[in-house]
Amino acid sequence: MEKINLLEKFELFSDHWNPRIVGQLNGQEVKLVKFQGPFVWHHHEEEDELFLVVKGKFVMEFRDREVPLEAGEFLIVPHGVEHRPVAEEEVWVLLFEPASTINTGNIRDTLTRDQLDTI
Repeated sequence: MEKINLLEKFELFSDHWNPRIVGQLNGQEVKLVKFQGPFVWHHHEEEDELFLVVKGKFVMEFRDREVPLEAGEFLIVPHGVEHRPVAEEEVWVLLFEPASTINTGNIRDTLTRDQLDTI
């Protein structure tokens, strides 16, 4: 049982779209990710996802609307809902989702990460 300093953990990496695991509880994982630019359109068949903005801002695109998010705000994307995060500038995001969640969901892409590092 150690405390986690999110800002210190974010300083350990600089690449985008490559989540790192920082904690696990009850079959869920707490992940940190930096991203910039558009991700791929995708959905998750079984898993809901929580996106909490730690630093910066981004827009979560849905087929019928866009939801802008800034530091201190979060959004839960229910399973089955197609979405795409887009950030004009680098954003730091905490993800909370089931351990089974693959970052690109139903899509296989160069951004797919099957194995995540723990930091």
